[in-house]
Amino acid sequence: MSPVSPSGVRLRAGGGRRSLLVASATVLSLSVTAPAALAAPAPTATPTVTPPAQMSTLGGARLGMPGTQVNLAPGVPVLPKDVTARSWIVSDAESGQVLAAHNAHWALPPASTLKMLFADTVLPRFPKDTRYKVTPADLKGVGAGSSVAGIKEGVTYSVRDLWLGVFLKSGNDAVHVLSAMNGGVGQTVEDMQEHAEELQALDTRVVSPDGYDAPGQVSSAYDLTLFARSGLQKKDFRDYCSTVSAKIGSTELRNTNRLLSGDSDVPVYQGIAGVKNGNTTHAGATFTGVAERGGKVLLVTVMNPEKHEHNEVYKETARLFDWGFQAVGKVNAVGELVPPRSAAAASAGPDAAASPGAGPQQSSGTAGGPGAKAVASAPAGSGSSGVGIALAVAAGLLALLGGGVFLVNRRWPLPDLMRRRSRP
Repeated sequence: MSPVSPSGVRLRAGGGRRSLLVASATVLSLSVTAPAALAAPAPTATPTVTPPAQMSTLGGARLGMPGTQVNLAPGVPVLPKDVTARSWIVSDAESGQVLAAHNAHWALPPASTLKMLFADTVLPRFPKDTRYKVTPADLKGVGAGSSVAGIKEGVTYSVRDLWLGVFLKSGNDAVHVLSAMNGGVGQTVEDMQEHAEELQALDTRVVSPDGYDAPGQVSSAYDLTLFARSGLQKKDFRDYCSTVSAKIGSTELRNTNRLLSGDSDVPVYQGIAGVKNGNTTHAGATFTGVAERGGKVLLVTVMNPEKHEHNEVYKETARLFDWGFQAVGKVNAVGELVPPRSAAAASAGPDAAASPGAGPQQSSGTAGGPGAKAVASAPAGSGSSGVGIALAVAAGLLALLGGGVFLVNRRWPLPDLMRRRSRP
């Protein structure tokens, strides 16, 4: 079993703290009901080489199609051709619009990117100054070959220290200690699965809280993006995932997110603000990142690049970020990131909330404006025929208040991001 997250980070000099304030505006929207989304396929112990012919359509029909989904139009930049990941997605973190995707709902082993769900579930339950003495039983379940933060039995740690171990070193030891505080691994897995369902991350099946390879444990690029977007609502989550380096006692930790901390062949990505990486034998390399440029905040998730070069997952993520920042505001979306069940029900009103078939169970269709046409485009060998598909799109009435510059999902807006990042 290879480590859950890569070890042996090559360090770059530099580090600092900087705040990023993202402007927002209130959006009022009017939409029509779309057909019910397909359920996620049952997870399998071993992922297939090719994506299922039929995947979940949550967030839009295009997102359930195999292959690359993007709307081609004059002025829209061409997607980078050297992206080999089995699955990826580029989305606007604020509006929730999916700008482009490739097998977005393909259920694959997530590796340590699943720790985003773990953090989003457990982090709010313990004040960061709470102190806990580690027992031998707390560390017994850590899998062989796991990445660790160096947590030792008999030593007392603050909750803040444990979370730094989770985010910076992808420490499975820190995850297991926090799980013990939460009632044990079994209880934590149950809590994580319940929270995934609340977030409408229906491709996800949780077996281990740390993302360690386990039969049947899967997630998708779409779901991992939902976890990141939810976690980024929380200041502590934002602070931890954007920390470049920190000390736990006398131990110096350096973030293994190469776009944040840099490496010999990967420079620090301009505007990077987190969030989480992973790597296991069955998952390959996985990564979800958030970055800001020119007032736009994007989320990119990449799962299992087929090109096995050093730091390939970060290189492909950077290319997709570059494309996204060039395309945002020009390309019509192929889908959207759905809000949590509770937010969707509250937005739809009491009648919809009381109806078991309404709101969260439905696909919201495709964004892009009145009369927009969705065009599927895929390079050779991508698994998609590339045939254009016309989809009816609901016209929305958008009222921008306060002169803001962003279309923010008023049901569940992304708050101001705060980040720390090193400089090249």
